[in-house]
Amino acid sequence: MLLSMTGYGRSTQKIGEQTVVVEIKSLNSKYLDLKVRLPQGFSEKEMELRQLLTASVKRGKADIAIDIQEDGVAQTMTFNRDLFMAYYQELSQIHQDLNVSQPTDLMQAIMRIPDVTAPSTTDIDDDKWNSIKKAIQEALTNFKQFRKSEGDVTETDFRLRVKNIRELLTQIAPHEAPRLQRLRDRFTQHLIELRQKKGFDENRLEQEILFYIEKLDLTEEKVRLEQHCEYFIQQLDDTKTNTKGKKLNFISQEMGREINTLGSKANSADIQRIVVQMKDELEKIKEQTSNIL
Repeated sequence: MLLSMTGYGRSTQKIGEQTVVVEIKSLNSKYLDLKVRLPQGFSEKEMELRQLLTASVKRGKADIAIDIQEDGVAQTMTFNRDLFMAYYQELSQIHQDLNVSQPTDLMQAIMRIPDVTAPSTTDIDDDKWNSIKKAIQEALTNFKQFRKSEGDVTETDFRLRVKNIRELLTQIAPHEAPRLQRLRDRFTQHLIELRQKKGFDENRLEQEILFYIEKLDLTEEKVRLEQHCEYFIQQLDDTKTNTKGKKLNFISQEMGREINTLGSKANSADIQRIVVQMKDELEKIKEQTSNIL
């Protein structure tokens, strides 16, 4: 089973005359990056919440927001009168010094300044916090289910891409006989040309032989690519762990090396076309491994 790093979960919990809304969302990231937004007065619970999220999210850029809404009544606000007066007097003096008229909406502008007004805070007792944690756990459950659903879709696509690469690999064999004949003919021609030259260089002959021997055989690359494809599928089948993204990415890199070597040794337009199709399938795999937990 694969889990996507993209996730979303939401829950609501009724607590007296209040409704707690918890929302969790995440995107892919190499590391765990948590951003927590809590209501005023909940700062003391942030560390506990972060520990809970770290164990569940594991990796990715995740945001969690907890909002407490009043049911049927306006939320009470606190008003910092001293801070308001300080802002008003200072701004009024600035307008006088600049000899400009004071705007009619100055008071409204000051009311929007942080800390001038703020929602009233209430003490968090154990019962209330336990109810909030229940909402958080429910949101996490929905979040994990979203990740699993996304991961299932990605896993299906992975299996299809690897299957396509393996099928393309089998299509190389029919083109190998004509390819070998062309290489033999070219090698024979080079030998004839070398022997006809004055001052025949034995070292040059050895270099030509080694070059063509290396170019002739594609067996190792084909075998290793097949092994990497098999290993990739084995990781998808492994039920012991859900954190496979990094390993799958490493395997896809090894697959890419073998495909690139096949391309560099091909000496055949037909095989090159097959290699290009393999690269296209592999690129789609690589794009998605970065989003797997």
